[in-house]
Amino acid sequence: MLSVLPELSPVILGVRHTAPSFGVPAGACDTHVHVFAPGTLFPFAAGRHYTPPPASVADLVAHQSALGLERVVIVQASPYGTDNACLLDALAQLGPQARGVAVLSGDVDEETLHALHDRGVRGVRLNVATGGGAVDRGDIARDLTATAERIAPMGWHLQIYAAMDLLAGLADEIAALPVTTVLDHFARPKPDGANIAHDARRILRLLERGTAYVKLSAPRRLADPDSPALARWARALIGANAERVLWGSDWPHPRAGASAGEIFYPEDDGLVLDRLAGWANGATTLRRILVDNPARLYGFT
Repeated sequence: MLSVLPELSPVILGVRHTAPSFGVPAGACDTHVHVFAPGTLFPFAAGRHYTPPPASVADLVAHQSALGLERVVIVQASPYGTDNACLLDALAQLGPQARGVAVLSGDVDEETLHALHDRGVRGVRLNVATGGGAVDRGDIARDLTATAERIAPMGWHLQIYAAMDLLAGLADEIAALPVTTVLDHFARPKPDGANIAHDARRILRLLERGTAYVKLSAPRRLADPDSPALARWARALIGANAERVLWGSDWPHPRAGASAGEIFYPEDDGLVLDRLAGWANGATTLRRILVDNPARLYGFT
């Protein structure tokens, strides 16, 4: 009797995730997720902007399974500051199909870098977007250069979370860095930006030259995910250079400023993947974004 009932999609952290409507290719990778453990296990940074509830490795594995994804990249979340212990613990549990992007303190030594590499870290994130206060372009340029020079011998990339106007203003400096760069969250355009067309052209030029990758991740942070404007921007990024585009879910979708019980936005990531397939408009391009590009950047084999 029970066998005739419809199969329900899995519920993970209170959210039901539908299966993508297309055949997810083997080796597909989500390049932007976070893992959160109880604060008693891995303490949060004192100056954090939000305190997340747990989102465990087991929850992440269930999320990956629900979407048909085989590989994952865990990005150090801002509530942990420069303490990468939770990230490293997750990488140890997940094994060779996982990679990490760490956040470093200014005094990190070479021994620590090699230890991080051995445990699966392949990049460093510089978060300019959530620091608060005024941003000095010169200071950011110096931080970019110093970090890039520090990690270049490791063969790592530099992931930058910043608004598009700042990224565009730093485009020449980014192009000159001795490492590959990754621009978070669609390069974070501001729909009401005064120079958005000019800024967009500078971002597209970075992709065209192969200097930078961009992550199609966390669209809800920018606008209505189904808005025509966002779809046009996603397609413009893909059209500029499909070999420099990545996809990330941003699971479990944390958001600063939300009340304690609503830190994670209830996003159905099966629908998010379907939206990506519509932007890619073809199996070959979709495979590049989900499989080939992450394998190249993060060293999956």
